[in-house]
Amino acid sequence: MEWFEDWFNSKYYHILYKNRDTSEAIFFLRNIINQLKFKDGKILDVACGKGRHAKYFNELGFEVIGTDLSQKSIEFAKNYSNEKLDFFVHDMRSVFKKHHFDLVTNLFTSFGYFDDLNDEQIAINSMSNNLKREGLLLIDFMNVKKVINSLVKFEIKEIDNIKFTIERKYDGNYIIKKIKVEDQKTILNFQEKVRALTLYDFNLMIKNANMKIINLFGNYSLNEFDAQNSDRLIILSQKK
Repeated sequence: MEWFEDWFNSKYYHILYKNRDTSEAIFFLRNIINQLKFKDGKILDVACGKGRHAKYFNELGFEVIGTDLSQKSIEFAKNYSNEKLDFFVHDMRSVFKKHHFDLVTNLFTSFGYFDDLNDEQIAINSMSNNLKREGLLLIDFMNVKKVINSLVKFEIKEIDNIKFTIERKYDGNYIIKKIKVEDQKTILNFQEKVRALTLYDFNLMIKNANMKIINLFGNYSLNEFDAQNSDRLIILSQKK
Protein backbone atom coordinates (compact mmCIF):
# COMPACT_ATOMS: atom_id res chain seq x y z
CA MET A 1 0.00 0.00 0.00
CA GLU A 2 1.29 3.48 -0.92
CA TRP A 3 1.70 5.92 1.99
CA PHE A 4 -1.14 8.13 0.70
CA GLU A 5 -3.57 5.22 0.47
CA ASP A 6 -2.89 4.35 4.12
CA TRP A 7 -2.75 7.88 5.59
CA PHE A 8 -5.56 9.58 3.64
CA ASN A 9 -7.94 6.76 4.51
CA SER A 10 -7.10 6.93 8.22
CA LYS A 11 -9.49 8.67 10.59
CA TYR A 12 -6.44 10.35 12.14
CA TYR A 13 -5.69 12.22 8.92
CA HIS A 14 -9.14 13.80 9.10
CA ILE A 15 -8.73 14.61 12.80
CA LEU A 16 -5.31 16.23 12.33
CA TYR A 17 -6.52 18.45 9.48
CA LYS A 18 -10.13 18.99 10.51
CA ASN A 19 -9.65 22.72 11.10
CA ARG A 20 -8.44 23.65 7.63
CA ASP A 21 -9.49 27.16 6.70
CA THR A 22 -12.60 26.95 4.51
CA SER A 23 -12.82 30.73 4.22
CA GLU A 24 -9.31 30.81 2.73
CA ALA A 25 -10.30 28.22 0.13
CA ILE A 26 -13.43 30.19 -0.80
CA PHE A 27 -11.40 33.41 -1.04
CA PHE A 28 -8.97 31.74 -3.46
CA LEU A 29 -11.61 30.16 -5.67
CA ARG A 30 -13.66 33.35 -5.87
CA ASN A 31 -10.55 35.21 -7.01
CA ILE A 32 -9.73 32.55 -9.60
CA ILE A 33 -13.22 32.49 -11.08
CA ASN A 34 -13.19 36.29 -11.33
CA GLN A 35 -9.70 36.24 -12.86
CA LEU A 36 -10.70 33.69 -15.50
CA LYS A 37 -14.08 35.33 -16.13
CA PHE A 38 -15.29 31.73 -16.02
CA LYS A 39 -19.09 31.75 -16.20
CA ASP A 40 -20.13 28.42 -17.65
CA GLY A 41 -18.47 25.05 -17.98
CA LYS A 42 -17.75 21.64 -16.53
CA ILE A 43 -15.17 21.31 -13.77
CA LEU A 44 -13.18 18.28 -12.60
CA ASP A 45 -11.52 18.62 -9.18
CA VAL A 46 -8.73 16.02 -9.04
CA ALA A 47 -7.69 14.79 -5.57
CA CYS A 48 -10.71 16.59 -4.13
CA GLY A 49 -10.42 15.22 -0.59
CA LYS A 50 -13.66 15.79 1.32
CA GLY A 51 -14.96 18.01 -1.46
CA ARG A 52 -14.75 21.53 -0.03
CA HIS A 53 -13.48 23.11 -3.27
CA ALA A 54 -15.87 21.14 -5.49
CA LYS A 55 -18.77 22.11 -3.23
CA TYR A 56 -17.97 25.81 -3.56
CA PHE A 57 -17.61 25.60 -7.36
CA ASN A 58 -21.02 23.96 -7.41
CA GLU A 59 -22.52 26.70 -5.22
CA LEU A 60 -21.38 29.15 -7.90
CA GLY A 61 -23.54 27.24 -10.39
CA PHE A 62 -21.00 25.01 -12.12
CA GLU A 63 -21.37 21.34 -13.00
CA VAL A 64 -18.64 19.63 -10.96
CA ILE A 65 -17.10 16.19 -10.53
CA GLY A 66 -14.70 15.51 -7.66
CA THR A 67 -12.35 12.52 -7.66
CA ASP A 68 -10.03 11.15 -4.98
CA LEU A 69 -8.27 7.89 -4.20
CA SER A 70 -9.53 7.92 -0.60
CA GLN A 71 -12.75 5.94 -0.19
CA LYS A 72 -13.48 7.61 3.16
CA SER A 73 -13.03 11.11 1.77
CA ILE A 74 -15.38 10.37 -1.12
CA GLU A 75 -17.97 8.84 1.22
CA PHE A 76 -17.95 12.11 3.18
CA ALA A 77 -17.98 14.30 0.06
CA LYS A 78 -21.00 12.47 -1.35
CA ASN A 79 -23.08 14.16 1.36
CA TYR A 80 -22.84 17.27 -0.84
CA SER A 81 -23.96 15.51 -4.04
CA ASN A 82 -26.77 16.89 -6.17
CA GLU A 83 -27.78 16.84 -9.84
CA LYS A 84 -24.77 19.02 -10.75
CA LEU A 85 -22.24 17.71 -8.22
CA ASP A 86 -20.92 14.17 -7.78
CA PHE A 87 -17.88 12.40 -6.40
CA PHE A 88 -15.98 9.24 -7.38
CA VAL A 89 -13.07 7.17 -6.11
CA HIS A 90 -10.47 7.50 -8.84
CA ASP A 91 -6.68 7.48 -9.32
CA MET A 92 -5.38 10.75 -10.83
CA ARG A 93 -3.04 8.74 -13.05
CA SER A 94 -6.03 7.51 -15.07
CA VAL A 95 -8.22 9.60 -17.36
CA PHE A 96 -11.67 10.09 -15.82
CA LYS A 97 -13.57 11.30 -18.91
CA LYS A 98 -11.63 12.16 -22.03
CA HIS A 99 -11.98 15.62 -23.62
CA HIS A 100 -14.97 16.42 -21.40
CA PHE A 101 -14.07 19.25 -19.01
CA ASP A 102 -13.50 22.99 -19.43
CA LEU A 103 -11.49 23.32 -16.22
CA VAL A 104 -9.50 20.73 -14.25
CA THR A 105 -8.24 21.69 -10.80
CA ASN A 106 -5.66 20.11 -8.49
CA LEU A 107 -5.60 22.15 -5.30
CA PHE A 108 -3.92 22.49 -1.91
CA THR A 109 -0.72 20.56 -2.74
CA SER A 110 -2.50 17.39 -3.85
CA PHE A 111 0.32 16.29 -6.12
CA GLY A 112 3.89 14.97 -5.98
CA TYR A 113 3.00 11.84 -4.03
CA PHE A 114 4.57 9.14 -6.21
CA ASP A 115 7.89 7.30 -5.92
CA ASP A 116 8.36 7.23 -9.69
CA LEU A 117 8.68 10.66 -11.34
CA ASN A 118 7.11 9.16 -14.45
CA ASP A 119 3.89 8.70 -12.48
CA GLU A 120 3.78 12.47 -11.92
CA GLN A 121 3.98 12.98 -15.70
CA ILE A 122 1.28 10.35 -16.24
CA ALA A 123 -0.97 12.22 -13.79
CA ILE A 124 -0.43 15.53 -15.63
CA ASN A 125 -1.08 13.79 -18.96
CA SER A 126 -4.35 12.41 -17.60
CA MET A 127 -5.44 15.84 -16.36
CA SER A 128 -4.73 17.21 -19.84
CA ASN A 129 -6.63 14.37 -21.50
CA ASN A 130 -9.66 15.13 -19.34
CA LEU A 131 -9.78 18.61 -20.87
CA LYS A 132 -11.48 19.84 -24.02
CA ARG A 133 -9.27 21.67 -26.51
CA GLU A 134 -8.19 25.02 -25.01
CA GLY A 135 -9.43 23.84 -21.61
CA LEU A 136 -7.68 25.08 -18.47
CA LEU A 137 -5.67 23.26 -15.79
CA LEU A 138 -5.23 24.96 -12.41
CA ILE A 139 -2.58 23.54 -10.07
CA ASP A 140 -2.16 24.96 -6.54
CA PHE A 141 1.10 23.64 -5.07
CA MET A 142 3.38 24.66 -2.22
CA ASN A 143 6.32 26.93 -3.03
CA VAL A 144 9.01 24.39 -2.20
CA LYS A 145 11.88 26.87 -1.80
CA LYS A 146 10.05 28.81 0.89
CA VAL A 147 8.77 25.64 2.58
CA ILE A 148 12.28 24.14 2.76
CA ASN A 149 13.77 27.36 4.11
CA SER A 150 11.15 27.64 6.86
CA LEU A 151 10.66 23.95 7.70
CA VAL A 152 9.47 23.29 11.26
CA LYS A 153 11.42 20.13 12.12
CA PHE A 154 9.51 19.06 15.24
CA GLU A 155 5.99 19.74 16.50
CA ILE A 156 3.47 18.23 18.93
CA LYS A 157 -0.27 18.75 18.59
CA GLU A 158 -3.07 17.49 20.84
CA ILE A 159 -6.49 17.26 19.18
CA ASP A 160 -9.52 15.48 20.69
CA ASN A 161 -7.24 13.94 23.36
CA ILE A 162 -5.05 12.45 20.63
CA LYS A 163 -1.35 13.28 20.58
CA PHE A 164 0.30 13.88 17.19
CA THR A 165 4.10 14.03 17.17
CA ILE A 166 5.26 15.44 13.82
CA GLU A 167 8.80 15.41 12.42
CA ARG A 168 9.69 17.08 9.11
CA LYS A 169 12.75 16.90 6.89
CA TYR A 170 13.88 17.54 3.32
CA ASP A 171 15.94 14.67 1.88
CA GLY A 172 16.95 16.35 -1.37
CA ASN A 173 13.98 15.00 -3.32
CA TYR A 174 10.98 14.95 -0.99
CA ILE A 175 9.61 16.93 1.91
CA ILE A 176 8.82 14.19 4.40
CA LYS A 177 6.55 14.39 7.41
CA LYS A 178 6.58 11.53 9.94
CA ILE A 179 3.47 11.45 12.11
CA LYS A 180 3.25 9.44 15.34
CA VAL A 181 -0.29 9.06 16.68
CA GLU A 182 -0.95 8.24 20.34
CA ASP A 183 -4.64 7.56 21.00
CA GLN A 184 -4.98 6.13 24.52
CA LYS A 185 -3.21 2.73 24.23
CA THR A 186 -3.04 2.84 20.44
CA ILE A 187 0.22 4.00 18.85
CA LEU A 188 0.40 4.32 15.06
CA ASN A 189 2.96 5.75 12.66
CA PHE A 190 2.18 7.44 9.34
CA GLN A 191 4.07 9.36 6.70
CA GLU A 192 3.46 12.16 4.25
CA LYS A 193 5.95 12.45 1.39
CA VAL A 194 5.64 15.15 -1.26
CA ARG A 195 8.13 15.57 -4.08
CA ALA A 196 9.79 19.00 -3.99
CA LEU A 197 8.63 20.05 -7.45
CA THR A 198 9.68 23.48 -8.70
CA LEU A 199 8.24 25.67 -11.44
CA TYR A 200 10.91 24.25 -13.75
CA ASP A 201 9.65 20.70 -13.07
CA PHE A 202 6.02 21.62 -13.65
CA ASN A 203 6.85 23.52 -16.82
CA LEU A 204 8.50 20.41 -18.32
CA MET A 205 5.58 18.15 -17.41
CA ILE A 206 3.00 20.63 -18.67
CA LYS A 207 4.79 20.98 -22.02
CA ASN A 208 5.01 17.21 -22.32
CA ALA A 209 1.24 17.03 -21.79
CA ASN A 210 0.53 19.34 -24.75
CA MET A 211 -0.26 22.36 -22.61
CA LYS A 212 1.33 25.75 -22.00
CA ILE A 213 1.54 27.89 -18.87
CA ILE A 214 -0.47 31.10 -19.33
CA ASN A 215 -0.30 32.57 -15.83
CA LEU A 216 1.43 32.20 -12.46
CA PHE A 217 0.38 33.38 -9.01
CA GLY A 218 2.18 33.36 -5.67
CA ASN A 219 -0.71 33.38 -3.20
CA TYR A 220 -4.48 33.17 -2.90
CA SER A 221 -4.77 36.92 -3.55
CA LEU A 222 -3.28 36.09 -6.98
CA ASN A 223 -0.22 38.26 -6.56
CA GLU A 224 2.84 37.67 -8.75
CA PHE A 225 4.87 34.52 -8.07
CA ASP A 226 8.29 34.97 -6.45
CA ALA A 227 10.33 31.78 -6.05
CA GLN A 228 11.95 32.88 -2.78
CA ASN A 229 9.07 34.58 -0.98
CA SER A 230 5.68 33.45 -2.31
CA ASP A 231 3.49 31.25 -0.12
CA ARG A 232 2.18 29.19 -3.05
CA LEU A 233 3.01 28.15 -6.59
CA ILE A 234 -0.26 28.49 -8.50
CA ILE A 235 -0.05 27.51 -12.16
CA LEU A 236 -2.70 28.13 -14.79
CA SER A 237 -2.15 26.17 -18.02
CA GLN A 238 -4.10 25.82 -21.23
CA LYS A 239 -4.42 22.80 -23.49
CA LYS A 240 -3.25 23.40 -27.04
